[in-house]
Amino acid sequence: MSEAIIAKKAEQVERVAEKMKSAVSIVVVDSRGLTVEQDTVLRRSLRESGVEFRVVKNSILTRAAEKAGLDDLKDIFVGPSAVAFSNEDVIAPAKIINDFAKDAEALEIKGGTIEGAVSTKEEIQALAKLPNREGMLSMLLSVLQAPVRNVAYAVKAVAESKDDAA
Repeated sequence: MSEAIIAKKAEQVERVAEKMKSAVSIVVVDSRGLTVEQDTVLRRSLRESGVEFRVVKNSILTRAAEKAGLDDLKDIFVGPSAVAFSNEDVIAPAKIINDFAKDAEALEIKGGTIEGAVSTKEEIQALAKLPNREGMLSMLLSVLQAPVRNVAYAVKAVAESKDDAA
């Protein structure tokens, strides 16, 4: 191989390793068998959620995983691999890919990482069942509002009972 090709591959490894280090979650899939239309829809859905989706050679992924300190991730780089990187939302790539895989049987989740920890296919699917960030914030807000709402109802009930007595 020429030195230019080796340098280009080393640069790719470095770029992918940086993405792996900075990602809060990574989902690795086998997307063989998807139609062009299905692939386009999947990529659009991921892009809208701020997730980067790329098909990368296994040799580059393996070297990048070593550089990023994710040696256990190398075991899932068998066969064609596409990788979804999310730097913001931990749940988004898992949820989008898992939901999409229900309709597109050709899409298979291999595994990934959740906040730097290597995760199995089953762990990624379990993560996908959690509500997204907005859903969790909504639940938290509801829990925080409940005591205030109950006090307001109690004050209202006391005021109404005094009005009825008068």
